Amino acid sequence: MFKMIENVPAVHVNEKNSQVEEKIVCDEEIEIIINETVSRSFSISPCSLKEFAIGYMLGEGLAVSIDNITELNIEDRIIHVGIDLADFDIRKELLVGSDCFGGWRRKIELVEEVKSDFHITKEDLFNSFNKLREESKVWGETGGTHIAGLVNKDKFLAIEDVSRHVAVDKVIGAGALNKCDFSNSFIVYSGRMPADMVIKIARVGIPILASNAAPTSSGYSVAGKSGITMIGFVRDDRFNIYTHPQRIII
Repeated sequence: MFKMIENVPAVHVNEKNSQVEEKIVCDEEIEIIINETVSRSFSISPCSLKEFAIGYMLGEGLAVSIDNITELNIEDRIIHVGIDLADFDIRKELLVGSDCFGGWRRKIELVEEVKSDFHITKEDLFNSFNKLREESKVWGETGGTHIAGLVNKDKFLAIEDVSRHVAVDKVIGAGALNKCDFSNSFIVYSGRMPADMVIKIARVGIPILASNAAPTSSGYSVAGKSGITMIGFVRDDRFNIYTHPQRIII
C-alpha cells in the first residue's frame, strides 16, 4: 500500500529561522500496459489505481464501456489492462497522454456530441463545491493535490491526485464502478479546463464540467462543439457559464 503523505525536514524562514517537519504529498511513477502492446507512464498519487485505469480507458476512448475491460491487474507500480474491442488497434493510434496537450482537433472529430437535457441549480453547484472543499484532506495538509468530484443523484465521489487530469480519470472510473448514469451527472474539480480535459468528459457523456479556475481557449472551443456546459471561477456566490447555459437553472 502506497502512502499519500510524507513527513520531511525543512527550514522555516520568517522573522527567525527554525527547523520544522513539513508534510508533502507523495507521487509515484505508475505504468499502464494495455493489451501488452501499449505502454504509458504517469506521475500520479498512488491511490485508487483501479479507478484510474478504468477512467483512463474510458476517457481516452480505448474502451466504450467498463464491459470492454477484460483484465485489470495491479502489480506494484504496473497496471496490466486487457481491452476487448474489434477496433482497438485503430483507437490506440489516437491515444494522446492524459497529462499532455496535443492532437485535440483530430480527437474531437471522433467524439459524439453530448445531448443530455440534464440540468442543475446554482445551489446544487455551490453545495457540490462545499463538499469538494471538505473532501480536500490531503490538499489541506500538503497544498499539493487537485481534487475532482462526480455528482450523480445522491452520490458524491471525490478523489485527490497530484494531477488534475488523473483526478478526473479516477472519479470517472469510480463512477463506472458505481454504475452511475453519466448523462445525468456533473463533474466539479480544481484546475484549468483545457481541450484534453473536456474531451474526457465528452467521451463518457457527462454534460456539465465546473471548476474554480479558468478555461483555456482550446477547452472553450471543445466544450462548445461537444455540447458540454462549461462553468469556471466558482467562488463564493458567483461563477461564469461559458457554453450551453441552458443546463443551469439560475
